Amino acid sequence: MSNVAYIYHPDCLHHDMGIGHPECPARFSSIEDQLIASNLFDFVRHHQAPEATREQLIRVHDKKYVNHVLSFENKQSEYLDPDTMITPQTPKAALRAAGALVMATELVMKKQAKAAFCNVRPPGHHAMHKQAMGFCFFNNVAVGAAHAIHHFGLRKVAVVDFDVHHGNGTEDIFRNEPRVLFCSSFEHPFYPFCGAETVKDHIINVPLTAGTGSDKFREAVLEHWIPALHKFEPQMIFISAGFDAHRDDDMSHVHLSERDYTWLTQELLVIADKFAEGRVVSTLEGGYELHSLGRSVAAHLRALMRLT
Repeated sequence: MSNVAYIYHPDCLHHDMGIGHPECPARFSSIEDQLIASNLFDFVRHHQAPEATREQLIRVHDKKYVNHVLSFENKQSEYLDPDTMITPQTPKAALRAAGALVMATELVMKKQAKAAFCNVRPPGHHAMHKQAMGFCFFNNVAVGAAHAIHHFGLRKVAVVDFDVHHGNGTEDIFRNEPRVLFCSSFEHPFYPFCGAETVKDHIINVPLTAGTGSDKFREAVLEHWIPALHKFEPQMIFISAGFDAHRDDDMSHVHLSERDYTWLTQELLVIADKFAEGRVVSTLEGGYELHSLGRSVAAHLRALMRLT
């Protein structure tokens, strides 16, 4: 049994934005199926995510916005933006997804787990302070990072986002928070069509052109992220783990593979071991081609388990 926590909840399956929507319940199942096939599922420590509290949510979100999202438990489905539908089942799922990051933070900070991976949905990194967008309602990774700062008193927390879409919500929430170093790579120009213009010492955005492959991606990480992380000396690392930059995922035009996700995870573990007592919390963001998603998460988790 490894000392890596695997956090999930069945409520995450019940959020469903309709037939044909890429952010579908099958994403959750495809990951678990691949972990079982890879003989990893029984070697992580399983935990069911609690619901995040309002206090934990309003550290990063507007109170009125939180209340608005939660009110849909008693309302009909509605589009909050052109591709983001909220249903009566969404609030429970969103609370569990954010709560998973709180639990993961608690487990790692209390040394009950060395690292944690949250297989939860809906994703979160596009959710802004008071706006849902891009399939996201609550910014899960921001809730976790804020919990590390406000509950455990950490002074330096890094959030690393390798989803193919810019984590604009995370940037929005931590734009004026120097205790958080935010590193994001993303295809540009591409949804949500921002990030390349940001100039902030604690925000390290790395735009990637269409067609970027392994060599250019790794070169960008080594040139921009790794020096910034060494200079910052994070006490904990959070990962927004989006796997839609995979070459088999037609959501984007970047061509990464499972080996790249393994490599990057290992690079982040080196930083975590040096400055953060190995503390790493990762959460699922994008990844919509089910086969490559399952394989990529398995590679990422195997690296977190230090099996590669």
